[in-house]
Amino acid sequence: MKRVHLFIPCFIDQLFPQTAFNTVKVLRKAGCEVIYNAEQTCCGQPAFNAGFWEEARPVCEKFIHDMEDADYVVGPSGSCVGFVRNYYPLLFQNSALHNECRQLGRRLYELSEFLVDVLQVTDFGARLHGVATYHDACGALRECGIRDAPRRLLSRVEGLELREMQDRDSCCGFGGTFAVKFDEISAAMAYQKMQQVALTEAQYLISTDYSCLMHLDSYFKKQESKVQVMHLADVLASGW
Repeated sequence: MKRVHLFIPCFIDQLFPQTAFNTVKVLRKAGCEVIYNAEQTCCGQPAFNAGFWEEARPVCEKFIHDMEDADYVVGPSGSCVGFVRNYYPLLFQNSALHNECRQLGRRLYELSEFLVDVLQVTDFGARLHGVATYHDACGALRECGIRDAPRRLLSRVEGLELREMQDRDSCCGFGGTFAVKFDEISAAMAYQKMQQVALTEAQYLISTDYSCLMHLDSYFKKQESKVQVMHLADVLASGW
């Protein structure tokens, strides 16, 4: 049995806790022992991305220590996982924590890649009837190189037809503070994504990152779209 330390990003912790619970359910069904360190906080990405590297550093250092005893660290967010993997070594370059953050990066996984690449489990007995399309979140695709794992998992969901959208790996327009600083461009990118989803006639838009889904869901509702956004963890835990 693999011991997995659960990494829950801020978005999910504060706004979508059910996705965190479903992540636990899925990992347990895969045969893992799930451990949650209640002392964990933000990984430091918002401050880092806004240019406040010095302010981000103690937050990131705490995260390293919170996860230092973990065999595996798994989180339902490619964005946060990609940040820790790719930017912690830069933030702690030539420091006493340089080796520790590199070791953490090798033990840290986004949920779908851990299920498929490490556990080699793709069928969770999930059931969801309808048509869906999948959004490649920038964090998962560009920071972690994740493309096939979510699709393999979704292909095993009973009753679900997956249709690929055009420009499937184009950004949704969220980009953290980008959506605040460049709101008109961000909204235009969300509109483009909505048009691509509509062409598939999908009822569900699924992704690995709730930051993207939150942004798109808000725009879809404003445009009175009936497309329902779902995190991959919620899909895998459906119909049990």
